Amino acid sequence: MKKLYRSKTNSVFTGLLGGAGEYTGVDPVVLRVLFVVLVVFTGFVPGVLVYFLALLIVPKGDKSE
Repeated sequence: MKKLYRSKTNSVFTGLLGGAGEYTGVDPVVLRVLFVVLVVFTGFVPGVLVYFLALLIVPKGDKSE
């Protein structure tokens, strides 16, 4: 079973969107662009709040990944 982890190898800030890209099979760059568009159009606070909540929930990836 696949599990969602923050990526160690594909990270810009925290690896959250890189890990989501690895989990879903979508290019992480596409997820990052969509996230930035979402944050800009929702007034920053909701998107940033969801990002920080996800940081608390999603565990770090293993070093072997």
